[in-house]
Amino acid sequence: MAATAPATAEPAPGPTPRVTATVPPVSQYRVNPGDDLDVFVWGEERMQRSVRVQPDGTFSFPLAGTIKAMGRNVTDIAADIRERIAVNYRSTAPDVTVSVRDATGLRFFVVGKVRTPGSFSSGSAVNILQALSMAGGAAEFADISNAVILRQTPSGQIVEPVQLNTVLKGGRALKAGSLSRPLPMLMSGDVLVIP
Repeated sequence: MAATAPATAEPAPGPTPRVTATVPPVSQYRVNPGDDLDVFVWGEERMQRSVRVQPDGTFSFPLAGTIKAMGRNVTDIAADIRERIAVNYRSTAPDVTVSVRDATGLRFFVVGKVRTPGSFSSGSAVNILQALSMAGGAAEFADISNAVILRQTPSGQIVEPVQLNTVLKGGRALKAGSLSRPLPMLMSGDVLVIP
C-alpha cells in the first residue's frame, strides 16, 4: 500500500478588498437673483404666491416685508417668513413652505475651446467638470491644464486657476478614495475659460 501525502486544502479565495470613499452630502441649492420661488402659507390661501428674487437678492412678502433670499436655502427662507408673520397670529403661526419653481438664477458661462460654448443654467450646484460636460466637453487642442474661472466678487473680478487635466486623465492620475482637493463649484455669473 503506497503512502499518499495528505491533501492540503487550498485556502478559499476571500472577498476582494474594496476601497470605499466617503461621499459628502449633497449641499442644498442656494437661491440666486432671478430665481422664481413658490411660497405657501398653509391655511392662508391669500398668502400663497410666486415671487421672483430681485437683482439685489431679496423679495417682498405680505406681513413679512423684505426677505433676503440670495445665498440661502429654501428651508432657511421659509423659517424666516414664518418667524416674521408669527406676530400677526394669536396662536401658533401656520407652517410655511418655500420651493424653487424655476432656478434661472444659477447661470454660468463656458467659453474657449469647448464643443458648445455658451451660457448654461442649472437647478443645482455645478462643479467645473459638470460644467465642461454641459458644454459638450473640451474641443481638439484645448489646453485644459490652463483653465480658469473668472468670478465677480464685491471687491472686483478674480481669476481662479483650476486643475482639470488631472481629473480628465481618470484612473491614470487619480487614486481611489477622496480627492485631495475637491473640484471647484461654479457660482452664478462665473465664466469657465478653457484656452
